[in-house]
Amino acid sequence: MTKIMTSRVSGVIHRRACLPAALAVVSCSAVAGDITGYVSSVVTRDSDGLTYAVVAGTPSNRAACAAATSYWIVAAETTESGKKQYALLLSAKTSGLRVTINGKGTCTRWIDGEDINTLQLID
Repeated sequence: MTKIMTSRVSGVIHRRACLPAALAVVSCSAVAGDITGYVSSVVTRDSDGLTYAVVAGTPSNRAACAAATSYWIVAAETTESGKKQYALLLSAKTSGLRVTINGKGTCTRWIDGEDINTLQLID
């Protein structure tokens, strides 16, 4: 009986010890950047298909992985949503309309460029 009680207590302690670590991971990944401004450039590369845009504006809450850069990445350029994001970025650039980008808080496509989650023409 004593062994069972000890086992349960250590399991509870272990779970309680892991809780702060789990919360720290969740809070770190929840930070996502956003920016509103004019698209100053849209770049796509043949070598790896990477597509990204630079927006003239001041980003806020930028993901830590992208804090030192000014570009926003189309994370899945070969998907339907990625193609739509690329088209919207080109449209904003050629028409001179402002956009609002909300990031994902991740840099999965490129190590220091925040992935675009939503993209909206606002003018």
